[in-house]
Amino acid sequence: MRVQLFIPCFVDQLYPQTAFNMVKVLEKACCEVHYNTNQTCCGQPAFNAGFQDEAKAVCNKFIADFDNADYVVAPSASCVGFVRNYYGKLFDEPGKQSQVAGLAGRIFEFSEFLTQVLKIEQFGAVLPGKATYHDSCAGLRECRIKEGPRSLLSQVKGLQMVEMNDVETCCGFGGSFAVKFEGISIAMADQKVNNALATGAEYMISTDLSCLMHLDGFIKGKQRPLKTMHLADVLASGWE
Repeated sequence: MRVQLFIPCFVDQLYPQTAFNMVKVLEKACCEVHYNTNQTCCGQPAFNAGFQDEAKAVCNKFIADFDNADYVVAPSASCVGFVRNYYGKLFDEPGKQSQVAGLAGRIFEFSEFLTQVLKIEQFGAVLPGKATYHDSCAGLRECRIKEGPRSLLSQVKGLQMVEMNDVETCCGFGGSFAVKFEGISIAMADQKVNNALATGAEYMISTDLSCLMHLDGFIKGKQRPLKTMHLADVLASGWE
């Protein structure tokens, strides 16, 4: 199966190892993985900031970059949810609408692709310890992702999964929300981290590195005994 990767801006710049681990997992599932080096951003930051014309230009490029891909897979429900749910609102031309609808049907968040398209949950991963899972707002509300990541994690040897209280509550990141409403954002991160720690977990795992970046900053600042991990990093653990 031929797959094109979309690697979000912040993953490319700050968490490249997660992208490489995603490739490892997809190749283990016998996918032919490709990466278009011309790719840039999905357009979400500009759109959310109110720069609709600028966002449309970036989105147009994204459509062109991935127009011929059989499947587009990304380690971010936030980006995937934006393409699926908002590109149609930006482009009202009939020809472009068809193109957008086609892309929306071919783009998948990483865990979605594994469980819904490949239908594989066991990758031979090994990670001893206790972990809890964080539902990102984009994953839960825009992509309807809930059970898939948990099914994948239940197959990781040595990993004990425990649910935290208020698991569906936002972590407080929300892109520019964390900048505009810093105090509220930090308080939300505090609540999320305390709920995770109350489970006795050593790891907090999610499909979205944007959430994990925010939470990890809070954890390190407060020197809390908790590690954050993206699902791809977990599934690539314990094997070469």
